[in-house]
Amino acid sequence: MAFLGIFGKKSESAGIRKHADRVANKRAQAYDRWESIQALSNMRSRDAVEALLPRFTFYVEPSITDQEEKDAVFSGIVDSGAVGIEPVVAFMKRAESISWAIKILDKIAPTDLVVGHLLALLDTMDIEYQRDPERKNQILTTLAERKDPRIEAAVVRFLGDMNETVRFNTVAVLSAQEAIANQSQAIITCLCAEDSVRVRNRIFEALAVAKISVKPQEEQVKARLTANYTLDNNGVPKKK
Repeated sequence: MAFLGIFGKKSESAGIRKHADRVANKRAQAYDRWESIQALSNMRSRDAVEALLPRFTFYVEPSITDQEEKDAVFSGIVDSGAVGIEPVVAFMKRAESISWAIKILDKIAPTDLVVGHLLALLDTMDIEYQRDPERKNQILTTLAERKDPRIEAAVVRFLGDMNETVRFNTVAVLSAQEAIANQSQAIITCLCAEDSVRVRNRIFEALAVAKISVKPQEEQVKARLTANYTLDNNGVPKKK
């Protein structure tokens, strides 16, 4: 029985390797890749999930085939349940784009656990120039859709990020956490140094909604006013 058990495991491992090679190969025949996606999905094991995940790293023509394959991989991993959490988190750490991984985690893990993994990944990122900050922005846009007491302190440093979209998304996250008042000094400091009209409008909107006065930095803020906003007598931004 022990011999048969070992033989079975070796056989399964060999099968996974064969299917993994097909799934990860954008030049493979579509029907071969589809067959391997289905086979791995039916295994519902950690190793099978690891073999499925690389399909999210490339695009194939036609677009309908690409979408169908990715949808099938998504369903296969979700159907595997909690065994998929660890390999999906590991995939997030190395993938250039993590939007599919986040969608999967939202299906197989509790919300607080998903936020924890996103914040852990965000903690590894800095605010210096980055050629492609896509992962950072994907995390921030996801965090802007949920509320958690850990988020505010974790994201505020990205108000000083070199990337304009990161700064924009950071303001959105802080607004979603109702943290504009808590972080008003950092936000106003960001505003006074901000060249992007889009980011300044986003900051003015956040300050206006939270009814935060920009005093005693009113004069500096006036120099950063956009065409959409002015300050009332108390130094609170308001839309024209």
